[in-house]
Amino acid sequence: MSKLEKATFAAGCFWGVESAFCQVDGVISTQVGYSGGHKENPTYEEVCTDKTGHAESVQIEFDSDKVSYDKLLELFWNIHDPTTLNRQGPDVGSQYRSIIFYHNEEQKNKALDYKQKFEKSGRFSKKIVTEIIAESKFYRAEEYHQKYFQKHGIVRCKSK
Repeated sequence: MSKLEKATFAAGCFWGVESAFCQVDGVISTQVGYSGGHKENPTYEEVCTDKTGHAESVQIEFDSDKVSYDKLLELFWNIHDPTTLNRQGPDVGSQYRSIIFYHNEEQKNKALDYKQKFEKSGRFSKKIVTEIIAESKFYRAEEYHQKYFQKHGIVRCKSK
């Protein structure tokens, strides 16, 4: 019997983040949305004002017998720049900040260990600004944002 778990990450525009995770064997499903803010049921337009406190996030359901949380963390650290505050590439605003939302103490400890490992590695010349915080209410984004790159033929997802 599979052991299903959740992971939630924010690492810039959620379209690209979701496309990276949806291609991983063992990831059962992905959905994009908004987390970490104070506005209930925010819309994309509201999140883009930079006034809701939410970050564009991806919530992942994964089979931990097929893919480990460690593997997901490795992917997270490799798909974005964790040293840029409120920015990823050309996208600027707090909605694009780097966050790991942990769902349990084990995830928290692993996320903290990975952050420390990367800080000591010298891989990044600047300080890592990734937040590691307890999961917060996840608000699913509008349907047109879900699997955006897959819908436009840019990637093929293994997950649903």
